[in-house]
Amino acid sequence: MTGGYGEGTSSALRIAQETVVANHPSSEKRARQAIKRTVRNRDIKSAARTYMKRLRDAIENRNAQEAEKVLAPCIKLVDRAVAKGVFPRKTGSRYISRLTAQVAGLKAAGSAAIG
Repeated sequence: MTGGYGEGTSSALRIAQETVVANHPSSEKRARQAIKRTVRNRDIKSAARTYMKRLRDAIENRNAQEAEKVLAPCIKLVDRAVAKGVFPRKTGSRYISRLTAQVAGLKAAGSAAIG
């Protein structure tokens, strides 16, 4: 897993903070917190979706080795997104289940062709 969330987001955070329209200190704080959470959640979701896309590309290209290599970090990122509340629990489970089944089917098809 290269990179991480939070990279390159300082400018987006700064711009969003400059446009806060809150009037009370507590609502200003809530607006700041919402901006930070939005940026963090977007980065977590983006990382998970990037790995899901890489995995789907490997499956589509019938590359079992690449798919096997990308599956573990993909599952880890989806689980992390679920833990952080970015994806609902059942959505994360569905993603993991379908991708794992597709990789297993790809491996089975590859071993059937060899054997």
